[in-house]
Amino acid sequence: MKITLAKTSPLLQPNFVFGVATSSFQIEGAADSREPCIWDTFCDTPGRIKDNSDGKVACDHVARWRDDIELIAGLGVDAYRFSIAWGRVINRDGSINEAGLAFYQQLLDALQAKKIKAFVTLYHWDLPQYLEDHGGWLNRNTAYKFAEYTDIVTKAFGDKVYSYATLNEPFCSAYLSYEAGIHAPGFQNRQQGRQAAHHLLLAHGLAMRVLRKNAPHAKNGIVLNFSPCHPASNSAADVRAAEMADQYHNQWYLQPLLEGSYPPLLAELATDEQPLRVDGDMAIIAEPIDFLGVNYYTRTVYRANEKGWFSDVPPTTPPLTDMGWEIYPKGLTEILLALHQRYTLPPIYITENGAAMPDSLLQDKVADQHRVDYFQQHLQATEDAIKAGVDIQGYFAWSLMDNFEWAEGYAKRFGIVYVDYVTQQRTLKNSAIALRDVFANRR
Repeated sequence: MKITLAKTSPLLQPNFVFGVATSSFQIEGAADSREPCIWDTFCDTPGRIKDNSDGKVACDHVARWRDDIELIAGLGVDAYRFSIAWGRVINRDGSINEAGLAFYQQLLDALQAKKIKAFVTLYHWDLPQYLEDHGGWLNRNTAYKFAEYTDIVTKAFGDKVYSYATLNEPFCSAYLSYEAGIHAPGFQNRQQGRQAAHHLLLAHGLAMRVLRKNAPHAKNGIVLNFSPCHPASNSAADVRAAEMADQYHNQWYLQPLLEGSYPPLLAELATDEQPLRVDGDMAIIAEPIDFLGVNYYTRTVYRANEKGWFSDVPPTTPPLTDMGWEIYPKGLTEILLALHQRYTLPPIYITENGAAMPDSLLQDKVADQHRVDYFQQHLQATEDAIKAGVDIQGYFAWSLMDNFEWAEGYAKRFGIVYVDYVTQQRTLKNSAIALRDVFANRR
């Protein structure tokens, strides 16, 4: 049940940040006190959510936030990463929702009182529906609306925030949402996927300029998800497919940030599938960042397909998580070293890492040994990357508690805290206890 780190581990040094993470739509509930977002609309569309659920109540965090802060503090973490619901702060008519803003200000005050660093994500997928009605991330103006929202939030929060991330996983907000149709708003069009990605990155760059002005003492950056892309075989076609997938899913979001250009694969897209860009966009996107957040869950295997493109090969060999994802901890070290060798990177935080497991509550306990093992292996992989020269300054477990897992609904549990969705009772899983012991030993 324990997680063991050597006493000399770089993860146990005083300046290394340990934290837990959540996102607004997944835990907040209180949907009647904010504007509807694209995920409310998606949940209301039959067949989109596997268990036909929604985020109207979720973990009822807006009502129970005080207890949840005590829960977080009890874990002994240094930091809490959470996101702001855009539609809880800005009303449809552009006015400020003062009650919504006050909710987050109270949250920040409580964290400050507990000496827990606030890592705030400004956008974690819950675009207000009133913006989607005008084209959402396909509309260039949404990027400028995001900068305005960032300005309002950062002025209101003052110096209470240790770190701001502009976006969480723009890959998901672009590819899964506008290209693959798996996430809200559920479109399936390659050009739209590429266009949404460009406008998201533009929004990031514009917001970074606002953050420089309004929150110069905070650590400001972005959170990207990465998955090492492996070929299904040694054939030249599969090796090429894996390289294309890496450019399309990984480098597409990082190369513009650090080098001001898209990967070479852009030129291989048909002209009508390429994103429309305006002169000066890439310079805005490449605004310097103070840190890069890295989210990691698994690797992905690819093969060439008959269209000259790439297709993923779903894993079938255990161990797999409850999501059907391969448990592949050395992939975390691999992707970190690959990025470190390719780019001049800013400091890195592992902003999400965790696993959905088939948890059950028995006699007020959740014996999630598989998740304990997962954290043990991935903390070791993080340590290996640091020892190889990567500047990693923190690690956040995903997630603090079981919650609304997007298109999966409530069927998949990623939390280190078990949530009974009927009673809203929170119960520490064995993984939470194991992580708490790691944090305590460090002190």
